[in-house]
Amino acid sequence: MEAREKYMNSSRNLKHNKKELPMKRTNSNRGFKSLLEIFLVSTQLGLTSFGGPTAHLGYFHEEYVRKRKWMDEKGYADLVALAQFLPGPASSQVGIGIGVMRAGVLGGIISFIGFTLPSVIALILFALLLTEFDIGSAGWIHGLKIVAVAVVAHAIMGMAKKLTPDLKRKAIALFALLGTLIWQTAFTQVGVILIAALFGFLLYKQHQEKEEVGSQFPIAKSVSVMCLLLFFVLLFLLPIIREATGSYWVAMFDSFYRSGSLVFGGGHVVLPLLEQELVPKGWISEAAFLAGYGTTQAVPGPLFTFAAYLGAVMNGWQGGLIATVAVFLPAFLLILGALPFWDILRNNPKIKGAIMGVNAAVVGILISAFYNPIWTSSILAPIDFALAAILFSMLVYWKLPPWIIVMTGAIGGSLMTLI
Repeated sequence: MEAREKYMNSSRNLKHNKKELPMKRTNSNRGFKSLLEIFLVSTQLGLTSFGGPTAHLGYFHEEYVRKRKWMDEKGYADLVALAQFLPGPASSQVGIGIGVMRAGVLGGIISFIGFTLPSVIALILFALLLTEFDIGSAGWIHGLKIVAVAVVAHAIMGMAKKLTPDLKRKAIALFALLGTLIWQTAFTQVGVILIAALFGFLLYKQHQEKEEVGSQFPIAKSVSVMCLLLFFVLLFLLPIIREATGSYWVAMFDSFYRSGSLVFGGGHVVLPLLEQELVPKGWISEAAFLAGYGTTQAVPGPLFTFAAYLGAVMNGWQGGLIATVAVFLPAFLLILGALPFWDILRNNPKIKGAIMGVNAAVVGILISAFYNPIWTSSILAPIDFALAAILFSMLVYWKLPPWIIVMTGAIGGSLMTLI
C-alpha cells in the first residue's frame, strides 16, 4: 500500500510538473515578446525622430500614448515633468521610463538602446568617414526640420487640451512660455518649473481627485537608492581618480560624465559644456567640433549622441562608445533612482497641486521650444510654411503613419531646393 501511495504521489507530481512547464515557457515567451516589441518600436523612433528633444516628446506621445496606449495622458505628462526636473536628456529619460513601466529595468535598457543606437552608429560613421562633406545645408535635412514643426504642433495641441483645462493653468503655461522665451539660460527652465510648482501648490492645494495614479514601477526602492548613490559617487569620485591616476581614458570618461550630469534643458545646452571640456585641452579642434554639431542635426535621435561623434574623432569607434556611455549614464541612474519615489510623491495630496502646476508649465516650455529653435530654424519662407501645413494635415487629419510624414518631408525639402 505504501509503495502504491508513493507511486500515485509521484505520478501526480509528474503531471503537475508537466502542466507547469508550458506556463513557464509562455511567461518567458511573453516577456521576450514584450522586450522585442519595445526594441522594435524604440528603434523605429530612433530612426525617424528628428528635431531635438521637444520633437522627440511629440513622437513619443504619438506612438506610446495615442497609438499604442502604453500610458495615459496624465501618466505621460507626469513622466515628462519628472524628466524636466532631472538633469540630462529629457526625451531619453522619458523613453527609459516608458520602457521600465512596460517591462522593468531591462525594458528601460532595451528602450534606451533602440532609441539611441541608430544615431550613435550614424555619428561614429560620420566621424570616421564623412567629416569632410558639408551636408548641413542639404534640402532633405531642411525638410526633416519642417517635419518636426508638424509633429511638435500636434503634440502641443493634445497636451494643452489635457493639461491646461482652466484659466489658472493657462496662466501658468503663459508664464512658463514668457520666462523661457525671454531668459534663455541653462537654469531658466528649472527655475520656471520650481515657480510653477509653487503656484500650483498654492492654487490647487484644496484640489481633490477621485482616482489615485498607480504606475507600479517594477523597481525595488533599494535598487533606486543604489542608483542615486552611484550617481553621486561617480560625480565626486571620478575627478579624484582622474588626478590620482593621470589616465587619459578616466579623464575622458569624467569629462563626458560630468557634462551629462550638470545639464538642464536638453541636448543644446550640453554643447558649450563639452566644448569647454574638450577644445581647450586640445582633444578636438574647434573646426571638428563645429562640423560634428552640424552633422548631429542631420541624424535622428537624442542630441546627446553628439558625444559619440566627439569620442570617435578623439579615439576611434571605441572612444565613441565610451563617450556615449559616459554622457548618458547620469541620466540613466537618475531616472531609475527617481521613478519609484516619484509615484509616491505624485499621489500625495499636498504634492498633486504642485504637479498640476508643473504639467501646465511643461506646455508653456514646449510652446517656447516650438518657436525657438524649431520654428525659427525651419520656417524661413512661405513655401516652408506650406510644406508644414501639408505635413500637419497628413498627421492630424489623414492620420498617416509618422514614417510617411518623415519621408514626405525629406522629399519635399529636396524638391524645394529645385524651385
